Amino acid sequence: MTDQIRQIADRIRGLREGSDISLETFAKDLSLPADKYAEYESGEVDIPVGLLHQIAVKLDVELTALLTGEDPRLRHFCVVRADKGVVLDRRKEYEYQSLAANFVHKKAEPLLVTVEPQDAQAPLPIYAHPGQEFNYVLEGRMMIVIAGHEVTLDTGDSVYFDASVEHGMKALDDKTARFLAVIV
Repeated sequence: MTDQIRQIADRIRGLREGSDISLETFAKDLSLPADKYAEYESGEVDIPVGLLHQIAVKLDVELTALLTGEDPRLRHFCVVRADKGVVLDRRKEYEYQSLAANFVHKKAEPLLVTVEPQDAQAPLPIYAHPGQEFNYVLEGRMMIVIAGHEVTLDTGDSVYFDASVEHGMKALDDKTARFLAVIV
């Protein structure tokens, strides 16, 4: 796992312990088995962005504080210039840029996601996390699998789904795909 994932896990553990909440109680509050939550907090297993959002709400901190260690400060608006979003080193299959990292009290988490083409034989990475998700394809084509259903999305297409069901994406046509993801 990356150093960023370990740092995020350390921040979460520190905030949870500082709030005097046991690992078991916190896992139960998140509707997770304690052993699964312990894996996330160890820093050895990547925490899905939707779950990070839920953890931030439970700990009453901004997601940005968990991700970067810094509190957001902007209250009225937040401008992010092209390719200047806060890069989140999350998963090897995807590159994430937060598009509102410095805005306080966000109700949704907008991300620019880049998916590089992979070997056609490589297994599709599958994830699930709390909340709902909206994806709008900005560039390229991608296949998304949601609860076992395969859907091909072209530039300009979008999908809105329950992110707690298993889902995964991959770029098609041996070309990079970029999409706007909004997690609520």
